[in-house]
Amino acid sequence: MNQQPLPPAPAGPVAAPETPLRVFILDDHEVVRRGVRDLLEAEEDIEVVGEAGDARQALARVPAVRPQVAVLDVRLGGTDGPGSDHEGIEVCRELRARVPELACLMLTSFDDDEALFDAIMAGASGYVLKQINGTALVHAIRTVAAGESMLDPRTATRVMERLRDPGGAGTAEEERSELDRLSPREREVLDLIGEGLTNRQIADRLCLSEKTVKNRVSAILSKLGVGRRVQAAMVVERLRVPRA
Repeated sequence: MNQQPLPPAPAGPVAAPETPLRVFILDDHEVVRRGVRDLLEAEEDIEVVGEAGDARQALARVPAVRPQVAVLDVRLGGTDGPGSDHEGIEVCRELRARVPELACLMLTSFDDDEALFDAIMAGASGYVLKQINGTALVHAIRTVAAGESMLDPRTATRVMERLRDPGGAGTAEEERSELDRLSPREREVLDLIGEGLTNRQIADRLCLSEKTVKNRVSAILSKLGVGRRVQAAMVVERLRVPRA
């Protein structure tokens, strides 16, 4: 995919908070984490309260330190390239479920429409490329901390176009036929995916183990012929799947 130009930073400065802005960093590359930490700690009004190199560490540490902003690498596990897993987006989804007031800023090396769309649907407040300069990154963090979205109009337009006309979607008849392949329990899980619940929340709701839910989600995606849970959620929305 061709790189898109970085959006210009808004002209007006974001007011600095009276108390230090608490930030958490998730990136599987230690050099990147150190660089972002050094950049932020040079700001008098920002405090880095923790960091993690993988999803497990982030999910354990963020609720404990209660940051206002989490800067999350989109791709984890050393696979930072087009088509790799977007584990950081699942971390965003889970953290937003556990800490609703948390603002998540996604950081990535690639301008990927699929990841952008998934991140917004997961509750991310902003999405920036790692090519961003230090001043613009600090501004982005302050922007999402203030409750504002860090999406320029061009990016917002791309998201809205995807919502209106998701690429690769089949006809309603084809999608209904695919839904008929799901078991009653899989339909229940799919309905909850459509509500935006995480695997942990679905497990709690249906009294299942989280591993069982994860396996059922994988089966659902396979049967529907989609690669991401957000695409399955869009099928639910389009067809208004009734509760079992």
